[in-house]
Amino acid sequence: MTVVVNDAGFASDDWTAPIVALDALAANDGGAVAVDLASDAEPGRLADRLDTIDMIRVDFPSFADGRGFTIAAQLRRMGFQGRLRARGHVIADQYAMARRSGFDEVEIDEALAARQPEDQWLRRADWQAHNYQARLRG
Repeated sequence: MTVVVNDAGFASDDWTAPIVALDALAANDGGAVAVDLASDAEPGRLADRLDTIDMIRVDFPSFADGRGFTIAAQLRRMGFQGRLRARGHVIADQYAMARRSGFDEVEIDEALAARQPEDQWLRRADWQAHNYQARLRG
């Protein structure tokens, strides 16, 4: 079972459509609406199909692996307007960074949700107010 974290706290996963791997996307004639991206995937492979994808889920194999943040920022710069979800080992302390890099939500497992309850995530939900770079620029 998974828990989805957004600015309002913990929620059940409301995504019901299939999610396909990036390599299976080309073979999917039905036009997949959701794609899983590994942390080492090249977002540019989706450039011609971004307008046909409703959700992209980016894997975080470790909380110390920040490549997913870069992928999210690249996808948003490429014009992706759909739902962008981080999945895996993202911790509450990284929630603000996830939101600033372009993610809409984070998918975690129940074990992590038990170790880092909703109140820890909600403390980071005001992610726009704690942008030190904007404060430094004045």
